[in-house]
This record gives sequence, C-alpha cells and structure tokens, in this order.
Amino acid sequence: MLDVGFHQGASLYSHAPQDELRLIAVASPQTETHGLEILWQVCLHLQRLGYPVVVLDGTARENEDSPGLIDLLANAPWSESMPPARQRNASSLAVLPSMLGLQSLANPPPQHQHPLQALHPLFRRYALVVIHAPVGLLASPLLEGTMVSPLLLMSPGKKGSVDSYRQLKHLALHAGLTGTVACVTPPEQPGQHALTRQALLSLRDTAARHLGQKIRTSLIQTNSAQDLQRLALQLLENASTISASGLGTALPSAAAAGFSSPIVQSH
Repeated sequence: MLDVGFHQGASLYSHAPQDELRLIAVASPQTETHGLEILWQVCLHLQRLGYPVVVLDGTARENEDSPGLIDLLANAPWSESMPPARQRNASSLAVLPSMLGLQSLANPPPQHQHPLQALHPLFRRYALVVIHAPVGLLASPLLEGTMVSPLLLMSPGKKGSVDSYRQLKHLALHAGLTGTVACVTPPEQPGQHALTRQALLSLRDTAARHLGQKIRTSLIQTNSAQDLQRLALQLLENASTISASGLGTALPSAAAAGFSSPIVQSH
C-alpha cells in the first residue's frame, strides 16, 4: 500500500479499478518560462499521491516514429500494450504526442455525447489525464461542459499579466471556462515576489470586473516542493471526471468528504 496521501483513502486509488478518469488541463506557455518543468513536477506530485498520470501533449505532433493519441483513437487495442499504470513508479510519466488526436476530438461527430468520452476506454488504467495544449485548442469544443479549470502559467512582469488576461478571456468567451493562473518566480529574486503578488491581485480584480469570474491564482517558487504540491492539489480539486456515461466534477468538497483540505488561500 502506498503511504503518501492527503487523506486516508488516497493511497487506495492506484489499487482499485478505475471507473472514472480525472481530467486536468494545462495551457502550453506562450513564452519561454519554466512551464514544462512545472508541468512535470506537478504531475510527479500527483503520482506520489497515488494518482497514475498520463499526459496528452497537444504541442507534439504524432508521426510514424512517434505514434500517439491519433493512433490510439484509430486502433484502440494498441493501448493494451501500454504497461499498466500501477507498474509505473512515481518518477516516470506516460507522455503521448497528441496534437492530431486532440484536434480530431475537438471536431466530434454529432452523435458523440462528448468528445473526451473517447478517452475513457483508452486510459482506464490511469487515474488522471492531463491535457497539455495551446489555449486555442483548450477553448475549442474539446473542453466544453467539463467544468475543468485550465492552468495558465504566467511569466512575471506586465506582459505576462496582459497575456494571462487575454488567455482567461479566450477561455471564458469561447468555452465558458474559468482558468487558474500560477506565476513562477525564481527564489533568488525576493523583491520580485511582492510585485508578482500585486500583479496577481490586479489580475483577479480585472477578471472579476470584466469577465464576471472569480479566478484562483498562485505564486510558485521554482524550488519549493510545498508550492508545487499545493498547486497539484488545487488542480486535483478543480478537475473534472470522464466516465463511460458522461462528465462531471472530480472530487467532493472538503466539507462533504469529511476531511480538511490542505489547500490554502492563493497569493
């Protein structure tokens, strides 16, 4: 039994049959930041909590040398050759090129209940699917109705704030989604932290005033395991689920579940 978990039953998730897949979305950064590093570390934290993760990388195109999601969708039995999620250790991640596959799911045939339900039989051995893709793809019909809160990674400075607001607006107008914003700062620049907190506060106020949304924001130091674990738990709490019958919210509220949440108020 795994010993690491934020409540007593969390360790059992990787040992029980998975009836549902939890869904998290992360927008690929528009500029060179610590975005990919943060994504991998968040996923590793989730795996240590007992949630085997598969990442669908919408920035990588499938091809003959690197098959991925589009091949799984066309030939589902290929997924049976993937090692069971429980056999993967917490330091390795399953990552699939998924650009073409996600684009095809974003334009589903009319008879499909929801495009992402096609993922359930393919990845039922996993507990959590992370979709990593540009905001334009996340704001397509791909995520409509999922209630997921895509993570946007903001770079410090005025340009980062403007870019993040533009992404929030795109998600709100085209998919009705509310994003989660995390700004990553290096630990050796403590003076930058106060400025970043003010920028995140201003971003929350702007989103409330112009988009009518109450967004969550976080200040993340690149070397802080505590910050990264808090972000991972926040994403998990705001995930959706994919099942054979439909989609919904992932986890009950802390009060309904009967345990206190480790998530604290964002900066």
